This record gives sequence, C-alpha cells and structure tokens, in this order.
Amino acid sequence: MNTPNNKRKKESMERIEKAFIELLQTKELNEISVSNICKRAGLNRTTFYANYTDIYGLADAIRDKLENEVSNLYREEVTQGFNSNDYLKLFRHIKDNQIFYKTYFKLGYDNNYKIFRYDTALAHRHFQNRFIEYHMEFFKAGITQIIKIWLKSGCKESPEDMFEIIKSEYSGRTE
Repeated sequence: MNTPNNKRKKESMERIEKAFIELLQTKELNEISVSNICKRAGLNRTTFYANYTDIYGLADAIRDKLENEVSNLYREEVTQGFNSNDYLKLFRHIKDNQIFYKTYFKLGYDNNYKIFRYDTALAHRHFQNRFIEYHMEFFKAGITQIIKIWLKSGCKESPEDMFEIIKSEYSGRTE
C-alpha cells in the first residue's frame, strides 16, 4: 500500500468536500458544477472523478460521513443494547459541526436520515403499542425543526438548553 498516495488522496477528498460545502452555503446544489468545486479546491477534474462519481456521489459521501460520526456518538449504547435518550451528545455535536448539519439539511436528507435513534421500546410502553409509527414521525419532525431553527440562529442557545427543550416536550414520558 502506498501510504504517501493515500495521504494525498485523503487531503484531496477533504479539499473537495470543503469546497463543496462552502459553495453550498451560497448556492443550490443544481447551481454547482464539478468545475466550480475543482477551481475552489485548487484541484483538477481528474482528481474529483478519481474520488467521486459526480456531485451527487459527493453529497452522499458527506451525508454518510456525518451519519457515521453521529452513529459513533451512540456506538456504546447500541453495542450494549440500551438507549439513554441523551440528546445532549447530539446537540453538542451539532454545535461543533454546524456547517455539516446545515449542509446535510440543505441537501434534503432530513426526510430519510439517521442522525438519531428513536426509542421504539419506550414508545411502545408509553403509547400502549398503538400508533407507534405516527409518534415516531411526530418526534422526528419535531426534533428536525428544532435543530433547523437552532442552526439558523447560529446555535445561540447552549446544547444544554436545547436538551432541556426536548426534555420539557416529553416531560412525564421519560423513565
């Protein structure tokens, strides 16, 4: 394995992703070209296509990267088979990675995303195993909008404040 080339490839991918994310802050996805990205990243098109099939492949790679990072926040819980419902970790991650989350939502991934886990076992207990799918969608839509508003305001409130908002919405329903 050629280590220097792997380092160069990783650096190129990071530059491409950074340029893409920067462009997305002022343009829509359909207004961005591979040429725009390459020019901003200081790389040629061959380098782009050596790493991504197209702009949509790049967008998917960024989505996967963020979802994997969030998944890693809760890996211990998943491995041990419990859910602490600790959204404070998530809000801290969002505050530290605002540009990635803004990009994630701007790309429209909020309809089918995996940035948090819904505790279906808890929902089954609280809702007597009735209408669970509706409760899940209600929760997902609510937390998504809260996150979007928080991001739009520049995450002015602390992650602790945001966690308190979520807890207050579900007061009386936690164990």
